[in-house]
Amino acid sequence: HGLHGFEYHDIDTFDFSDPAAYGQFDWDLYGTIINAGAFTAVDKAETPEGRTAAWKANASGPALLAEVAREHHITLVHVSSDYVFDGTVEEHTEDEPFAPLGVYGQSKAAGDIAVAQAPRHYILRSSWVIGDGHNFVKTMMGLSDRVADPQQALDHVTVVDDQYGRLTFTKDMAAAIFHLLGSQAPYGTYDLTGEGAVRSWKDIAAEVFDLTNGNGDAVMPVSTEQYFESAKGPVAPRPVHSALSLGKIEATGFTPVDWQESLKAYVKAELAVRGGSVEGR
Repeated sequence: HGLHGFEYHDIDTFDFSDPAAYGQFDWDLYGTIINAGAFTAVDKAETPEGRTAAWKANASGPALLAEVAREHHITLVHVSSDYVFDGTVEEHTEDEPFAPLGVYGQSKAAGDIAVAQAPRHYILRSSWVIGDGHNFVKTMMGLSDRVADPQQALDHVTVVDDQYGRLTFTKDMAAAIFHLLGSQAPYGTYDLTGEGAVRSWKDIAAEVFDLTNGNGDAVMPVSTEQYFESAKGPVAPRPVHSALSLGKIEATGFTPVDWQESLKAYVKAELAVRGGSVEGR
């Protein structure tokens, strides 16, 4: 984004859940903090060790950031999640009351409450995030390749079809963050996902398969209950409906990208890196 004076930190250089780590910075030199740090392993968050880690990263850390932002008049940007809701309504607005189902959602809701105490704050709620690292789309592309390979003993995969939402691409999230900062939009909470149709995980997986190898018919539906019935560890409850209302951020002049267009571009770029082709797909 051509920023000057921008510093990036991960947990190895700044553990933002550790109060002692804050002394390494002269906070009066900073105007904005963007917090994309979180513990997102929702099932592991249901274990004793995972519960502690989730609350440190998702609640304690944001609370400390909010405190330093308030004291030094810093703008705090914080990425949140649809998991702060119970998923009983088909589309969630920014002012829907919190009703998290599991530890991950509970810790994220606590973080939202803490961040909101900073006078200059933007909370951006996302769902089904896809970025450069390990993610659902890359996993489905790999499985599509296995189904397409006659030497692999895999003719289909099962993906849950009773959870509904839209993808959020990190590139689009970054664009929204810098739009809010650059336009000096009113502080507060904004939903931000891709625009477009609400689909199930199974529908999205089939689209990825089609874009990768034209074999979307190899994706079979399964219920969430059936998918996890053989799980050996704890399973976090998932919201049925994860779609977020985009009207508020659109009113600031930001137009979210259709997630299906972002998905096509993402898969095309991944195939190009692998030396593949998307012609005819």
